[in-house]
Amino acid sequence: MSANKEHHGTPRLAHLRLCSRLPFVDRVSQLRPLVLAVGYLISLSACATGGSVPPPVKLPYPAWYIGFAAPKHMEVWVECVDVLDQRGYVFFNVHAGVAGYTRKPEGWHKGTSGGKPINNVDLSDQLLLRWQSLVEPQAYKISIRIPQWVRDEMVTPLRMYCHSSKEWMDEYRFAITLGMAPGGIVKVWAGGPCLGFKEVGRYQAKVEPLGPNQDGKGLFYRPPNPEAQAWINQHGIPYGSW
Repeated sequence: MSANKEHHGTPRLAHLRLCSRLPFVDRVSQLRPLVLAVGYLISLSACATGGSVPPPVKLPYPAWYIGFAAPKHMEVWVECVDVLDQRGYVFFNVHAGVAGYTRKPEGWHKGTSGGKPINNVDLSDQLLLRWQSLVEPQAYKISIRIPQWVRDEMVTPLRMYCHSSKEWMDEYRFAITLGMAPGGIVKVWAGGPCLGFKEVGRYQAKVEPLGPNQDGKGLFYRPPNPEAQAWINQHGIPYGSW
């Protein structure tokens, strides 16, 4: 199945890919209740009529991006990211997998240059993130509201000299980075490769009561790698540094 079909909006339940044992209604309820209650009713109708595809997105670039970050040795596995976009459409499992790691275990760097393009999805009003902290181990979930000023910045061009291309360009902050640390700490940045990243906020996730859900079996993705485990055995997890 193509990447585009994997995260069609709420009107197409046939393309739902559950990242947890949570039923559809429970996952939806973790996002903005009013908009999604309406979206759920629409989705039930769409199921009966064959579904519909959200209208094309109008952005000044082909796609915006979501990237993952974590402190060095504090290994994570992202089970899923769901998006409620600013039009009120819900897109499930737009991104998952591994994170990029910082140069040291304590503290953060600002954003990441990597990430996945989020095609055919408008800018985010809300993100639902589920991930595994492999070093604790623990599973976490959080729903994050993206402020309007972030969406405004993401579509505002800034004339910048880009050192990588060695030319002046109109650049956008088209990337959202989700930083995850032990204890359920989440940092969010918005930025771009030539602009740098602005901090959106620091958030506290909740422990997922259902636990991890790798392959639907309730298992963690894997143990920490030997280097990470050796560092933690010697130094412990630096809670409070993120």
